[in-house]
Amino acid sequence: MTDSPDDAAAPAISALSFEAAMAELETIVRRLESGDVKLEESVTLYERGHALRQHCEARLAAAQARIEQVSLSADGKPAGTAPFGEG
Repeated sequence: MTDSPDDAAAPAISALSFEAAMAELETIVRRLESGDVKLEESVTLYERGHALRQHCEARLAAAQARIEQVSLSADGKPAGTAPFGEG
């Protein structure tokens, strides 16, 4: 997805922290829910919001992987979790 000329000033999503991406996503949701946005802008906002959501999910998954790892039993089934770096 590329940035449109209207949001050229918007920061690249990959450069955003989790918190900044969530804040922008919340702003987009409020704008879309207000119903005061024209169709083209709504589509652009929706696309950016979708990309922000994916970015946030990826950041959360990466953080979770750093914090804990799944312990497997002898038969290969999950047996619990352990702090990252143990085991």
